[in-house]
Amino acid sequence: MTMTIFEISSVLIVLAAAFGWINHIVLRLPPTIGLVVMGLAASLGAMGLDWAIPGLTLVADLRAFVAGIDFYEALMNGMLGFILFAGALHVNFSDLADEKWMVILTATIGLLISTFIIGFALYWLAGIPFIVALVFGSLISPTDPVAVLGMLKTIRVPRQLQTKIAGESLFNDGVAVVVFLILAAIAFGSDGGETGVADVARLFVKEALGGALLGAAAGWFTCQLLARVDEYVLEVLMTIALVMGTYALAMALHMSGPIAVVLAGLLIGNSGFKYGMSERTRLHVERFWDLIDEILNAALFLLIGIEVLAIPFERESSPVVLAAVPLVLLARVIAVGAPMAVLARRQTFSPGTLPILVWGGLRGGISVALALSLPSGPERDLLLTVTYCVVVFSILVQGLTVGKLVASESADGR
Repeated sequence: MTMTIFEISSVLIVLAAAFGWINHIVLRLPPTIGLVVMGLAASLGAMGLDWAIPGLTLVADLRAFVAGIDFYEALMNGMLGFILFAGALHVNFSDLADEKWMVILTATIGLLISTFIIGFALYWLAGIPFIVALVFGSLISPTDPVAVLGMLKTIRVPRQLQTKIAGESLFNDGVAVVVFLILAAIAFGSDGGETGVADVARLFVKEALGGALLGAAAGWFTCQLLARVDEYVLEVLMTIALVMGTYALAMALHMSGPIAVVLAGLLIGNSGFKYGMSERTRLHVERFWDLIDEILNAALFLLIGIEVLAIPFERESSPVVLAAVPLVLLARVIAVGAPMAVLARRQTFSPGTLPILVWGGLRGGISVALALSLPSGPERDLLLTVTYCVVVFSILVQGLTVGKLVASESADGR
């Protein structure tokens, strides 16, 4: 039986609330990480019951439920715009301006460096076509804003480092999606047939720069409208309209929706809050978007946990899976270290910047969603398995230990 969107959403929210309560009372892990753990535990427990009790169809039923969820559509064309906007509201313009070159370089050049390092290594390790290996490099290289911003809520990071980490995660996913779409079109074919160098460059500029200009224009226009009213219900509604309208328009114009809503959120969180809203309205708007952020985060991280039921694990892929985590971390070291080496001539970096940026660059739902959007085939199964294992390691291992690393590096720097 096919479940409706309302039924699927109801199951996810009920499970997120139940697992969240158990985590808060028993496990006491950071909320997002706790939901991944609970989702994984529930899925693995169901597999164990299915194996122990012949004739039980629990796993088959759960797999049917998971298969009914279009993870890519739910995240990329549903949750992501709201989550990115909520995160961008809390980024200070002046702090971001101080770190602009590090953010820009890591979100663009650094991402491309990581894409090619990972792609070349996977091509050599797994023997898959080079362009397909580059597709994997593009989807696993970006740090996930949902995972990163969730992490920053639970640990204390020096302000400069927090701006670097948050700024990169907000922008590099939009750039990565553009790079992924271009490489996937070349690797698997596209209806448009535009795969020349000039066409690729033009598409990249249109997606990235076009999305930024659209988001800035929409955010500025909304700021002007907000300044003319002082009614918090209406102003909350206007911010919702800004997110949904900007993201939908960007998609229709073949521009980057993620980049557009990030720029819109930055303008509202700075100019809009300062000049367009009363203190009372600002508090209502902030609280509303904080609540939306928490609810969507809960549903998304639960989805990541239960998505294990849809992953085609094969014993033959084990060597590649085992090599993938250190490979991704090595690529991250170079992708962050290269921009730092360039910028070190004109600015100083606080102690521990490199290890914190490397270990705090969490992967998350965006990588899984992009992997799930690949066309069916043996290469997709391998890439999906490797992606999921890297993401789970990133969230559980890196997410749980980055706080200790920050504390250790801060102590060493004193």
